[in-house]
Amino acid sequence: MDRTRRSCRIIIIACLTGFILASTELCAQTDSSWVVPDRSIIFSDSIMRPVYPQKDLTDVYYSITKKKKDTVVTGIIKPVKYHFSFVPAVGYTLSTGLAGILASNVAFLAKDPERTNVSNIAIQAVYSQYQQLTIPILVNWWTTDNDYNIIADWRYYKYPQDTYGLGGHSSLKNDDELDYSQFRIHQSVLKKVDKNFYAGIGYFLDYHWNVKESGQPNGEPSDASLYGLAPKTISSGPVLNLLFDNRKNSINPKGGFYADVLYRDNLKAVGSDSNWQSLTIDMRKYFRLSPDGRNILAFWSYDWLTPSGKPPYLDLPATGWDTYNNTGRGYIQGRFRSKNMLYLESEYRFPISSNGLFGGVAFANVQSFSDYPSNQFSKLWPAAGAGLRIKVNKHSDTNIAIDYGIGIDGSRGFFVNLGEVF
Repeated sequence: MDRTRRSCRIIIIACLTGFILASTELCAQTDSSWVVPDRSIIFSDSIMRPVYPQKDLTDVYYSITKKKKDTVVTGIIKPVKYHFSFVPAVGYTLSTGLAGILASNVAFLAKDPERTNVSNIAIQAVYSQYQQLTIPILVNWWTTDNDYNIIADWRYYKYPQDTYGLGGHSSLKNDDELDYSQFRIHQSVLKKVDKNFYAGIGYFLDYHWNVKESGQPNGEPSDASLYGLAPKTISSGPVLNLLFDNRKNSINPKGGFYADVLYRDNLKAVGSDSNWQSLTIDMRKYFRLSPDGRNILAFWSYDWLTPSGKPPYLDLPATGWDTYNNTGRGYIQGRFRSKNMLYLESEYRFPISSNGLFGGVAFANVQSFSDYPSNQFSKLWPAAGAGLRIKVNKHSDTNIAIDYGIGIDGSRGFFVNLGEVF
């Protein structure tokens, strides 16, 4: 089915009944104390102290219902170690149609906020109009004094989705519906080598089964079948990881630089169907345009390359198939796919309301995929758009991100995220 021709006029309902639970606090405490006027603290990128008075959806709930909430009499409290955000929602994107979403994350500190980054565990459950079921669990855990960074990406997908062929010259007219199930375990452990610099190892497994395709509407052989679309594939192997990260809060960075280089070696010796390698280079830079950190200019470069071998079709670099499924706002997930991908995005983030409840963004991106089988880059696909930010949890600085992106060749649509896109 051609989902890009379905209506895109459905307005996203960001939160349903129950979004009043969006900022539940679990009161596990540390030994230190913070000075916190009216509990309006955020995880700043410079120091853990109030930056500006904030409101979130819980404050809105209390103001509407007139219910009382805990107040701080002395102005000194012990910190809440865990900040839990939960959002039940209905959304619409090009790749899912209407979808019911249960999204949550837990932000927490292992120890001293002056020397330890904010850790984050994000869990979602999504069921869509197209009978897609996705359950990803993403972990970014910093131990005391940032000595170790533990990263995990575990997920289950039952995922009918269109693919459009290989390379930068694929067409929406060649939509080919795939159906498959996927199980993923990506796990890495990194050790601090120097200040903000880490090195580590891990293991990645991607298992696809019950892989089927409908074929192109014109009846001609699809790129997927010509490439080799197997009913079951296993990609398994060790990874080497180098990381530089001086951001304090990865959920909503207010400054700093992030660079992650990951080399994956899939080997028959550890269960992979074939030997092939991949290299991802993920770099992000954040510039403060105002002293309070509420005006940010952010840049993101994401290059996903195949140095050697032949990955299974569903493990090839593709639009929207980075770890957080965020590349390519303006295009349907899987719109482009090939052995090599280059991606660049910039975003301007700004406040709308002085209390921090509402913010906005304007963004632009461009992607390029190598032609197949030549592996030459010959076409750029730009997109741009704008979005709204709604504060779900002022303590972890977590936003609901609702964006509308417009690409070329008639591509456009809504994109929803819990937390910033990058």
